[in-house]
Amino acid sequence: MTSTSARAAVHLAVYDTLADWETGYTTAFLARNGYRVRTVGPEREPVTTMGGLRVQPDLALAELRPEDSALLILPRAGLWDAGDDLAPFARAARAFLDAEVPVAAICGATAGLAREGLLDDRAHTSAVSFYLAATGYGGGAHYVDADAVTDGGLITAGPTEPVAREVFGLLGVYGPEKLGAWYRLFHDSDPSAYEVLEGE
Repeated sequence: MTSTSARAAVHLAVYDTLADWETGYTTAFLARNGYRVRTVGPEREPVTTMGGLRVQPDLALAELRPEDSALLILPRAGLWDAGDDLAPFARAARAFLDAEVPVAAICGATAGLAREGLLDDRAHTSAVSFYLAATGYGGGAHYVDADAVTDGGLITAGPTEPVAREVFGLLGVYGPEKLGAWYRLFHDSDPSAYEVLEGE
């Protein structure tokens, strides 16, 4: 596996109906810790998020290579449940995992991975178990009722909690103490965690 320093780019998938709010913590704090966040669209044409923001992708999906990345983030979007438009992103996730490069899938994106067969043999979560069951996938026995689950290089998460803590832990962005402080600050609104997080 390539060292983190050799792959300082994190790739965020962007597509129409993207849930803007799901990756804000993750991308902001990865950028603060030396990662370059690059956006990947179906093509290079602008996309429009659920919130109405227009995003100009840095590169098209066909240009994305696992060896150039530290992580692929797949957020929720209405399009995951509206047809096969985003299936190429699920296939990209397979290529990343085959290359031992981590993938983080949030809410609706987990259904895309389920359809691709990537959750059949891995512990995982999503919004609710019956949401994934509706895809007809074979991994129901591996479903975990949790906010986020990491199994090897795959992180899955539901819609109500930031996936950031799992990402930071997997990539080694923060050690255990700071990782706990980050979660207490942003999940529990614990102001005492700020000094731990910002201290040297």
